[in-house]
Amino acid sequence: MSVTKPSLKLTHAAALKALAEAVAYAESIGVPQNITIVDDGGNLLAFIRMDGAKLLSRETSMSKAITAASHRQPTSRLDPALELKLAIAGGGRLTNLEGGLPIIFDGICVGGVGVGSGTGLQDIEVARAALAAIGAEDQQP
Repeated sequence: MSVTKPSLKLTHAAALKALAEAVAYAESIGVPQNITIVDDGGNLLAFIRMDGAKLLSRETSMSKAITAASHRQPTSRLDPALELKLAIAGGGRLTNLEGGLPIIFDGICVGGVGVGSGTGLQDIEVARAALAAIGAEDQQP
């Protein structure tokens, strides 16, 4: 029986590259955003609050990133019947708001990106730019 297993880890360099591309995309559409990138354990790797981004969206961007990493799926796909229970059980860190995407390589989730301050669609577009910058799989339809 093995007591360890190899695993993929998101590097800080990849997190910064993803963050930079997300910022560039947000600037190109004229929507200042809060952008959070976490590892597979929900630990903060990179964050920015762009000039003009909504203050409280800082919290939602973090919750979106953690939720996407934790559930290994885009936010907004949680069962609505469980939404409130999961938020309470997760200490308020889980959300079903659009704008969180898991960061997946070779079918393995290595983290999450969460974006908040625009519309749900704008948040998703910015998160997708982050994934594309590092060649991560995109699970959005």
